[in-house]
Parts: sequence; structure tokens; C-alpha cells
Amino acid sequence: MTQSVPRPRTLDAIEVDTEGLGLGMSCEEAVGHLLRALVSSKPGGRVLELGTGTGVGTAWLLAGMDERARLDTLDNDPECLGVARRHHTADPRVTIFEADGGTWLSDRATDDGPGYDMVFANTGPGKFTHLDEALSLVDQGGFYVVGDLARQPERTSEPEDHCLAVEGLLENLESRAGWERLPLLGWSCGVLVMVRK
Repeated sequence: MTQSVPRPRTLDAIEVDTEGLGLGMSCEEAVGHLLRALVSSKPGGRVLELGTGTGVGTAWLLAGMDERARLDTLDNDPECLGVARRHHTADPRVTIFEADGGTWLSDRATDDGPGYDMVFANTGPGKFTHLDEALSLVDQGGFYVVGDLARQPERTSEPEDHCLAVEGLLENLESRAGWERLPLLGWSCGVLVMVRK
């Protein structure tokens, strides 16, 4: 008999608050389990989440992190970040930034500071724009994870635009040397995991 893995303890309250904002698109539970497993393989690791939203993915990442690991997460939507802050600010392992993802990535990519053991790109910047900057932040042996490749964003009225953007992203990532790829495009919402050699 298999025992189910418990959900992060903050998740139920975050989901209630998210529904209260009228939002439905967030990190799927299957992806959450994947994120937790990947981040647990990096004890004391540094993690970057691009696209905090209301903090659903953040909850899964924190659930897999040990006490020495650190998470930087950012979004430009103050209403969504209000929910994330309400549920995650008390955790000393996480720093929440209200920032434009593209600007933040451009500024950070030119910094000589340490990189990240995992970058989870859950929004346009770092996925469809500023990809070079996001990938440059992944340390050797680190993960770059991108999701929602098979799911149409709620606020996009042109499905073909999203499909073309995904095709362009996949072609770009497949052309890069120095990475191992784990395509899970037919699983959950469509995920690609890359590991920097």
C-alpha cells in the first residue's frame, strides 16, 4: 500500500486566498511534487522562482528545501504577492521581490555573485524572454525547470501565439550544448527539466 506524500501545510490557505482573487492558474500539484523532489536533491541550495504568483509553487519549493537552503522568488503583481507574503514571509529561507522579471534578470545576470542550483521559470521572463539571462544563473549541476508548456494561459486570447512561443522556446533549448534534457511535455501541464553539465 502506497502512502501519499503530504501537501505543504500552507497550501490549503493559499489556494483559498487565490480563489478569492478570482485566479485559477497556478502550479499544478504534480509539478509541485516534482519541484519538491528536485530541490530536495540540493541540500543548502540556492533556488530562484520566476513568477511567484500567490505562492503555490513557492510552498512546494519550501517543502523540499532543508534549513540551510535559500529561495529568491519574484513577481510584478502586488495583489498576488500580497497572498504570497501573507503565507511565506515568516519563513527565513525565502526572500520575496516585487519586480519586473526581465529587469531583475538583466541586472542579476551581469552580477558576479553566486548562481542558483535551480531556476524555476513560471512566467514569461526567464522562459519566453530573457532566456539567456535565466540560464546564465544556473550553476553546474543545477536545474532549469519550465512549466505550463501545454497549458493555455488564462489571459491569452490567441492560443496560436502561445503555441508558437512554446515551439520557439523548445527549439532554442534543444539547440544548446552543455545541457541534459528531460522533456515531460505530455505530462501534467507540460514541463521541461534541463540540467547544466
